[in-house]
Amino acid sequence: MIQATLHQLKVFEATARHGSFTRAAEELFITQPTVSSQIKQLTKAIGLPLFEQMGKRLYLTEAGKALLQTCQDIFERLDNFEMKVADLKGTKQGQLRLGVITTAKYFIPRILGSFCQKYPGIDVSLNVTNHQQIERRMMENQDDLYILSHPPDDMDLATQAFLDNPLVVIASKNHPLAGKQKIPITSLDGEPFIMREYGSGTRQAVQNLFAKYKVSVRVRLELGSNEAIKQAIAGELGISVLSQHTLISEGKESDLTVLDVEHFPIKRRWYVAYLGGKQLSVIAQAFLNYLLEQSPNYSVPPLHLLSTVENFSSSN
Repeated sequence: MIQATLHQLKVFEATARHGSFTRAAEELFITQPTVSSQIKQLTKAIGLPLFEQMGKRLYLTEAGKALLQTCQDIFERLDNFEMKVADLKGTKQGQLRLGVITTAKYFIPRILGSFCQKYPGIDVSLNVTNHQQIERRMMENQDDLYILSHPPDDMDLATQAFLDNPLVVIASKNHPLAGKQKIPITSLDGEPFIMREYGSGTRQAVQNLFAKYKVSVRVRLELGSNEAIKQAIAGELGISVLSQHTLISEGKESDLTVLDVEHFPIKRRWYVAYLGGKQLSVIAQAFLNYLLEQSPNYSVPPLHLLSTVENFSSSN
């Protein structure tokens, strides 16, 4: 192993990630024969096969899996060292890797924008996905920090709540319940409903509340996109429950309204998390501090921005 070069390890990591010599070569701007040669030399230095090929796809052997973990640790330490050196020189330079669930896209880019203006030398990798994929990324240690609404209980994480995330009932402004106050939750019984996909934290919270009060809605659609759900509501295909943050782009002319249903909003929180025991880079720690400091400036949009909910309290 002492004979392996840093270049060979980078070639190996790219090949393992893509499962392909060709795609690794494209990413690294080298030829496919060069990738094959580097992997061959690395395999010889280690003395065990690193890949096995099935059809056109490469799969890691046990030795390959162990080496991939070692490579990721090495590259992370080198990145952290470079950031530390920049910090010692009085600058903030390096990369910040964030994994966030889809609803967080309504406020995280704005926080990132002001953060990057303060530290223009920082490059950001922002991966927006669902809860299931976030958990997979966590298990593979792919990101520095994660933004989510329901941290998994079965993982060793350091977490901190930083922002309210109330869930509200949204309907078309032409819905029969629009504009009414103190609607009993049982009035939703039998309503056509647009539900988030399985694994969604919002879906789980809604199902728990409906089960508690024995409300049975008629699930008409299942969608994985908040914007698609809003369009379906505007098309009068049903009602739904979404984070109040999804209303940030709505205004007086919106086709949507928030229903004043008892037991809503469902009170939830946004959390920032990272793997337990993980040593945060200078950049990740700087963003974490900035997020906690600035998050009060990014509270949920007031409900009175929607035309048909002017009498609904915006204090929640």
